[in-house]
Amino acid sequence: MKPTHTRIVLTLLVVFVLGIFGSNAAAQKPIIIGCPLSTAFLYGWDAERGVTLAIEEINAKGGVDVGGKKRPLKIEVIDTRDLEPGVPVSEALLAVEKLILDKRADFLIGGPVRSEAALAAMPLLSKYKKVSILTTGVLTPKYHAMVAENYDKFKYCFRIHGEAKNLVGEIFANFNELKEKYGFNNLFIIAQDVSHARGAANIIKKIATGKGWNVTGLEIYPTGATDFSMGLIKAKKTDTQIINIWMDMPESAILLKQWYDMQIPALPFGSTLAAAEQPGFWKATDGKGEYTLCNVVNAGNAPSKATPWTMKFYDAYAARWGVEPEGLGTSSSYMAVYVLKDAIERAGSLKPDKVVAELEKTDMMGVYGRLRFDPKSHQVIPSTDPKEGAVGSILQWQDGKRVVVYPKSIAMGEIQLPPWMKK
Repeated sequence: MKPTHTRIVLTLLVVFVLGIFGSNAAAQKPIIIGCPLSTAFLYGWDAERGVTLAIEEINAKGGVDVGGKKRPLKIEVIDTRDLEPGVPVSEALLAVEKLILDKRADFLIGGPVRSEAALAAMPLLSKYKKVSILTTGVLTPKYHAMVAENYDKFKYCFRIHGEAKNLVGEIFANFNELKEKYGFNNLFIIAQDVSHARGAANIIKKIATGKGWNVTGLEIYPTGATDFSMGLIKAKKTDTQIINIWMDMPESAILLKQWYDMQIPALPFGSTLAAAEQPGFWKATDGKGEYTLCNVVNAGNAPSKATPWTMKFYDAYAARWGVEPEGLGTSSSYMAVYVLKDAIERAGSLKPDKVVAELEKTDMMGVYGRLRFDPKSHQVIPSTDPKEGAVGSILQWQDGKRVVVYPKSIAMGEIQLPPWMKK
């Protein structure tokens, strides 16, 4: 073969080989999942673990099919610090923008975790046309209301976990059962000084009064408070039978220890109660958290048989992280990755408007039931039946275990009263 012909053949071979490897490299370019999370707190680290587990499972099976090409997922986490006392909302906004601009996130999953920060981040998501799925912390109804009121601007914002209004409905279902069974009628409310908790506490007070409950008090405590004795004394003096608690700070464990030590004859019922959601709560309170109830928002954050996915996820999480699923944000963060994967594959694209359109058509079974979004507000559709919608989960600590007591469709036990109440 002549030298000229040899060079031509070699050149064509190089082009061919580079073409193959170039194509493979493009196919392997990761889809970046940006996670703005307050990583030092439960609702941050459990969300990161949930997302990571889902990504590892999906990548182990080849990744996400984008228009016929398999691409792996990659997680990028930046600490928003938005659950830390005194940290301004601007810190969370900087984290979101850094994920978008510096980390080149294709999608956002997780937070910001604090309601105020998540609301403030919505215009940023609109500006950069970044699809975001909230999975942890944020309970304010204002989030999905803003999407519904200004769809064209905020259509990139989704939330896949429960919110405060739905939680209130679940709480009253249990209050009414306790009223019928034991004659309870006196309710005391304790809330953390943050947007969703203050708002929910006032809603609870208004609804309870309208339903004939005697609201014996409403106490607001600043984030980071460590002494709740005055509120507990007021509850005891007013013959309170249920103490409704809205707190996502870890110091809420102190509240329950004080409740036990003071033998307050009222059932502690956390609508949001971060400390009691965690598997380590029993040990952290030396067992003094027994009888505490709390809403972990979605099934899968405590053991139940809501769907065939539930315990499969539960066991996989425990095996991967050496701890059982820990509370709000765990199962929802895990499922958000699968829901996003499903939408991308149906869209055949990463283009935000196409993915939004497919997310609105989501209809799949998951860890906590049938997952669908309201097409106008992008809030996950709730239900007490896992066959119909996203199911919540209220647990009670009984003999060192987290026992799901609501809804009845997935309950593993019934609410128990502490012995000093039975007297």
